[in-house]
Amino acid sequence: MKLYCHFLSGYSQKVLMAFYEKGVPFTPELVTMMDPAGRALLDKVSPFGKIPCLVLDDGRTLIESTVMIEHLDVHYPDSGTRLFPEGREDALEARLLDRVFDHYVNEQVVTVLFDSLKPAAARDPQGVARAKATLDKAYAWLEARLAGRTWAVGESFSVADCAAAPSLLYGQQIHPFEQRGLKAYTARLAERPSMQRVLADAAPFMSILQPKEA
Repeated sequence: MKLYCHFLSGYSQKVLMAFYEKGVPFTPELVTMMDPAGRALLDKVSPFGKIPCLVLDDGRTLIESTVMIEHLDVHYPDSGTRLFPEGREDALEARLLDRVFDHYVNEQVVTVLFDSLKPAAARDPQGVARAKATLDKAYAWLEARLAGRTWAVGESFSVADCAAAPSLLYGQQIHPFEQRGLKAYTARLAERPSMQRVLADAAPFMSILQPKEA
């Protein structure tokens, strides 16, 4: 399998974390979205020109990070960590939290981060304010929802934690949260060996995310 990705992309990190949790072999293909050659390469394999994009050994293409992770769980059930819980209620909770982390944390963090990388004249302060307000709501909701849990769904690591790790680690830098439980959960995610590998992958590229001068 070949994963078209970038090591700084939150959704790419989510899938990379799942691969490392499962211990399934794959080949990462680094795509730089701002490079015309990189975009041309991605357009050949991804119908919507987005990363991550997973090309299977039989040539089929998977898009959407959660689908890629479910593919790993379905086709490699006995390898590494099971990422979709067996119990129906736990599986529903994992899917719910996966969506919350993607839409109400990661997407909002991306809005704030990308705006900071634009020249001052091109920035959207109203859009940033809306994104930060959504993040504040998400942080408060997650603090209550995850209370008393080691991982997102309880004592077992899942797809929801793969979604949470990049979202919250970026969120902590871009629009910090003060909730004690959420901070402790984020620290556990950062210490997870799979996330340590993801962070090591990303480290050489972090200078790209430095905000432009206002």
